Amino acid sequence: MTARLFTLNPVEGFRPKTFAGHRDSDQRILLRGLQTVNYTVSRDGAVFTWKAKPSDAESDSDDAEPIASTSAIANSIAHTRWGVHKRNYFHQPGTRVVCSTFHRPSGLLVVGFSTGVFGLWEMPSFSNLHTLSISQEKISSVAVNASGEWLAFGAAKLGQLLVWEWQSQSYVLKQQGHFSTMSTVAYAPDGVNLATGGEDGKFAKQGQVLFSASLDGTVRAADLIRYRVFRTFTSPTPAQFASLAVDPSGEAVAAGSQDNFEICLWSVQTGKLLDVLAGHTAPVCALAFSPTGNLLASGSWDRSVRLWNVFGRSRAVEPFQLSSDVLAVAFRPDGNELAVATLDGQLVFFDVAEGRQMSIIDTRRDAAPGRKLGDLTAAPGGGSHSSICYTADGRCVLAGGRSPYVALYDVRAGVLLKRFKTSENLALDGTQDKLDSRRVTEAGNADLIDTRGDESDAEERRQRDDELPGAKRADLARRRVREEVRTTVRPVDLAMDVTPQSVLGLLAKRSWLPALITAFRLNERALVHRVFSAVPGDDVRLVVRGVPQVYVGALVRCVAEALEGSPRVEFVMVWVKAVLGTHGRYLRERAGEHAGVLRALQKALGEFENLIVKLCEENNATLAFLADQMKLKQAAAEQVGEDVVMQEA
Repeated sequence: MTARLFTLNPVEGFRPKTFAGHRDSDQRILLRGLQTVNYTVSRDGAVFTWKAKPSDAESDSDDAEPIASTSAIANSIAHTRWGVHKRNYFHQPGTRVVCSTFHRPSGLLVVGFSTGVFGLWEMPSFSNLHTLSISQEKISSVAVNASGEWLAFGAAKLGQLLVWEWQSQSYVLKQQGHFSTMSTVAYAPDGVNLATGGEDGKFAKQGQVLFSASLDGTVRAADLIRYRVFRTFTSPTPAQFASLAVDPSGEAVAAGSQDNFEICLWSVQTGKLLDVLAGHTAPVCALAFSPTGNLLASGSWDRSVRLWNVFGRSRAVEPFQLSSDVLAVAFRPDGNELAVATLDGQLVFFDVAEGRQMSIIDTRRDAAPGRKLGDLTAAPGGGSHSSICYTADGRCVLAGGRSPYVALYDVRAGVLLKRFKTSENLALDGTQDKLDSRRVTEAGNADLIDTRGDESDAEERRQRDDELPGAKRADLARRRVREEVRTTVRPVDLAMDVTPQSVLGLLAKRSWLPALITAFRLNERALVHRVFSAVPGDDVRLVVRGVPQVYVGALVRCVAEALEGSPRVEFVMVWVKAVLGTHGRYLRERAGEHAGVLRALQKALGEFENLIVKLCEENNATLAFLADQMKLKQAAAEQVGEDVVMQEA
């Protein structure tokens, strides 16, 4: 119930300042820019206004009435003594303060309560501007933009974000995102849209249409242009769908069930059920269409993979037996090879045409998960990959899963080429491999100590008391779930012909625009700059006109990087003029999306301008020196001429 004020840097003779007097825990200290007025907010709804005491004050009591004048304060804030000037209360019965923030320029105090109500007060008069209920759950966080016009609220239990314009009292944004572990992510083919899915029931895939499969037994198709669901697919019998696949043409969608072990196939255009594929004896956890669109591969926990000829007259099914449960399947880009990841840590490769097994790669050590924060031992030495995909040339396979690593394998040689660590964030569970001695206390492992009884919120304690003993995953909206590191691999905008060799071939043919676009698709910095430097100056404007808008941001970034380090200043400035002149309106309309690359370009232009100014100043000084030397020489020559004339006279 006490707040303390510390200095960021050591100050001689400084003692921490104490702000005491609240009857509940302090929620936040709100500092005012004048350094003479501060506010503290407690969870019970009390707001204390603190002002600086006069320098000759003899008492440090909270009841002493301070002098509000700032002229009496001679020392800095580090040596200021504080006293309670005023006590105010929100008077919201049956609720508690959860979050608060203070906008210093406008003097607005924004407070979020546990009942989903927020209030706006003007300080220091403590005038209530308005109070509004915006959520059914408590508001867990609040923020104000720089101008003080927009208020952003977060409701953690619902995964909601709300942006409120308080002057017009209208919503700017209201959306709900993930409140659990994100389990999948996929780009649209054009690379513009990105869809994510998590254990809260969301999944995404394919182009301008977003397909989602759910445990409620439905598959939904949403239009990403109009942001509405235009088709809902249902199965003839109740089913819980755990896997989803869309054929390359976008005409059909398939979903695999985890309770009746069937696969349903629908037509996207008509919404009718085309077929129900039965044969698996366990949950169907993985589906993948062949790039040619003729075959559908399904993987199941019954230790088998089946190839279905869904669009042919023949209903022949090719089953492949494995040694363990199937976790993921993926076709090679040409559709002639199928990769399967199994629970025992194996990558198995099959020849689709001949129906035979080709090779096996043991990946158990490479897929080892990290150590959980509550584990008493080091991380296990073996694991399995749950997400796999081929590279664009089909020679290698990328694999990931419940591991902080992405592994790259050579299919023909059957060896691990490289392993990449995806995150160094120690807040994620499973990032580290060894025990962390810094977390060991006298009471044992700090991650195993139950501190739930220390919560001051009676409602939170009651909700936690209702949990079943040992339950870790059920009502994720009410339980605290620590995010776990997880790796998924899904390349975007790649094809068989998108290789460094193809880029060099296009350069040799002087096909500047296709070479630049292919380099952007590969996203290799050295290759992009090689193509960028090879374009003739006379063709720059024509090339820039043909660059699709999806790659404009990458082009601006490339220009900014070239401007910083390239000696061809005039050549790069031609690119700058062409890019801004051709795509300036597009960049202005999407300034928020391309803010990072625009700032990089602005920084590079500013440094270039400073360099030019410095060079001009040096040249001016050099020219002035040379002019002075010329004048001195002329004066000396004139003096010599006068001396000669005098001697002759």
